Amino acid sequence: MIIEINHVTKTVKGNDLLKDIDLRITKPGVYGVIGRNGSGKSVLFKTIAGLLRPTTGEVKVFGEKVGNGRFPKHFGALFDLPGFVPRYTAFNNLKLLASIRGIISTEDIRQVISKVGLDPDDRRPVKKYSYGMRQRLGIAQAIMENPSLLILDEPMNGLDETGVEEIRGMILEFKKQGMTVLIASHNSEDIKLLCDQVYRMDQGKLTLHQTETVS
Repeated sequence: MIIEINHVTKTVKGNDLLKDIDLRITKPGVYGVIGRNGSGKSVLFKTIAGLLRPTTGEVKVFGEKVGNGRFPKHFGALFDLPGFVPRYTAFNNLKLLASIRGIISTEDIRQVISKVGLDPDDRRPVKKYSYGMRQRLGIAQAIMENPSLLILDEPMNGLDETGVEEIRGMILEFKKQGMTVLIASHNSEDIKLLCDQVYRMDQGKLTLHQTETVS
């Protein structure tokens, strides 16, 4: 079992942000979650990542319970716009993050920066990057340790048409490699082109949106 969510509710200040959610993901692929702003997509993703603790219920990733300071193994994520050290270069930011686990090399970092369309030798600090460039760097930090589970919350934000096509291509390549990708996107074309299965979030409730393969 890749992801197992059992009767998860998340309540904040009397509001149910997630309402009795059940979900089973048993095989690798690309899984989309659609819904309006404030519907609960980001809360769901952060709960799966172990960043938020359910009020009731439990979340398991690769068979292990997450939350309460426990995070999934072998996962990467992009939430909002990542908080990089503004005065550091892209390379030095990723090198700092990579030092936490120490499982990738300097060359791995350089390669992943190039993979997302940035220059590993760019000496500009990240504070001088455009929004789209920082979004690319955020994707780089999410994938640099070759995770088995990748969580992407609106990964196309701030990207031009070329950037969107490049990231879509990467996601499809990840699927071929056997990765599981969760993606939230407001772009229906992203969902149509990328996802094997689609779910809808509406006022904290998760329902199956589409059962046929769409990728």
